[in-house]
Order: sequence, then C-alpha cells, then structure tokens
Amino acid sequence: MMRFADVAGRLAGLSGWLLGWRPDEFWRATPLELAAVLTAARGEDAPDVGVDGGELVRLMGVMPD
Repeated sequence: MMRFADVAGRLAGLSGWLLGWRPDEFWRATPLELAAVLTAARGEDAPDVGVDGGELVRLMGVMPD
C-alpha cells in the first residue's frame, strides 16, 4: 500500500518538473485540475493520468527544459 505522503511527493515533483509548478501551485490545485493538466500533457482524453516510462521519455523529448 502506498502512503499519501509518498504519492503526494511524487506528484509534486512531477508537476514541478513537467508543468513548472511551484509547490504552492501544486498544493492549491485540486486533484481534478492536476488530472486535467496531466491528461492534456499526454495529448489524450484518457481517464488514466499516470505517466509510464515511455511517456516520460516522450515528454522529456518534447519539453527538454
């Protein structure tokens, strides 16, 4: 079982790296807002908002900074 702190820390790191969000922006966002932005970043309308290894490599190529 994953702990909330572990999942929140991972999502905060991803949102900072992929979206450029500062910690306060991450914590003010609702789960629905975060899911919508991550779904849009994937270029899909899929309900699953997780990022797998292949998708992470693609995003790194699209957003190298």
